[in-house]
Amino acid sequence: MENNTTYHIPVLRDACVDALNIQPDGVYVDVTFGGGGHARAIFEKLSAKGQLIVFDQDPDAKNNAWEAPNFHFVPANFAYLQNHLKLLGFPKVDGILADFGVSSHQFDEESRGFSIRSNAPLDMRMNQAGELSAEKVVNAYSEEELVAIFKSYGELPNARKVASRIVAVRESREIKTTQDLLDVIQPLAPKFKEHKFFAQVFQAIRIEVNGELEVLKKFLHQCESCLKPNGRLVALSYHSLEDRLVKNWMKRGSFDGTITKDFFGNVLKPFTEVNRHPILPTEEEMEKNSRARSAKLRIAERNDG
Repeated sequence: MENNTTYHIPVLRDACVDALNIQPDGVYVDVTFGGGGHARAIFEKLSAKGQLIVFDQDPDAKNNAWEAPNFHFVPANFAYLQNHLKLLGFPKVDGILADFGVSSHQFDEESRGFSIRSNAPLDMRMNQAGELSAEKVVNAYSEEELVAIFKSYGELPNARKVASRIVAVRESREIKTTQDLLDVIQPLAPKFKEHKFFAQVFQAIRIEVNGELEVLKKFLHQCESCLKPNGRLVALSYHSLEDRLVKNWMKRGSFDGTITKDFFGNVLKPFTEVNRHPILPTEEEMEKNSRARSAKLRIAERNDG
């Protein structure tokens, strides 16, 4: 049961575990198991009566699981959290941890096509059984569909130009690899900001391929019914789109920031924030793990009722 740091280095590991306020006999869920770094730290704080349930849709992640009567690996997307917890006999739990985004393993495994640093097939599927790949998005989506995802998911100011160029190029040849795509969009990259631009384009396509924001919304809704009163929701986000949804849900009980009040003027929401401002990695952690740089940790407690 060793941490697989070659698979993924857990970001803010100790802060995440502390945030769960773990009770040794409690039931806890890590919905993004990955290399097992966060999960192992949680498991070490549990008694034999305590239970840990982990989720990961990536088949590679199962290699990092271990055998124990109170450890349960669920090979599924966390969008199906509620159903699987009921099937396991734990409809209500004491804490849920989510570390959103792409694991180091997925970035480093060249064949997965997540990284701008290597030439690989345009894939980007977190679950490789999924039908939609990055290649299909780039080669089959209409110009308007591409504009929409580059605007919404990549927050690109030149989304129209990027989409238009992709559509123009693919009329004469398919865009099949990550390098093909980089070559196509290279002329549109702002000077001295090329890396950020490429990352935004890849992020937009990846979010579309995996339906990440819709999955996140489904997950947050289910946390409301899956957590016991005073149970903790601990969420690590890596870009503003994820963090905005998490923040609004914890703070206002809606994804768009709308506030609903009862007859007496009390805000109706399922959670209360434990930390009003996100916890950020230290300079030391960011130096050791560059992928921690954009991380924001938010913590909320399930309200009674």
